[in-house]
Amino acid sequence: RPFQRFRASLSLSQSLRSTIPNQELKKKKEMHPPLTPHRHPMCVEIIEEFQKCHLDHPIGKFFGDCTELKVKLLHCFRQEKAVKRKVNFEQSKKLQERLKAIRKEENAET
Repeated sequence: RPFQRFRASLSLSQSLRSTIPNQELKKKKEMHPPLTPHRHPMCVEIIEEFQKCHLDHPIGKFFGDCTELKVKLLHCFRQEKAVKRKVNFEQSKKLQERLKAIRKEENAET
C-alpha cells in the first residue's frame, strides 16, 4: 500500500510537470535572483566581486572558491529586501490614511 501511494504521487508530479513550461522549470533552478546592478543598487560591489570570482575560478567555483562572496551577496539581498519592505509598508500606510480621509469626506457630504 505505501508503494501505491508513492506511485500515485509520482504520477501526479509528472502530470504537473508536463503542464509547466520548460522556461518556468529552468527559473526555479536558479539559486539567486539575476545579478543585474540596476535591480540591486545596494549590492553592486559584491555582485561585481562575485562575478569576477566566477570568471577567475571557472572550475573552483564548483568547489567553494566563491562561497564567501555568495554568502555576503545573499546577506546583502536580504538587507536590501528588508529596506524595500519597510519603504513599501510606509507607503501603504500613507495611502491607507489618504483613503480614510477621502472616505470621511464622502460620508460627510452625504
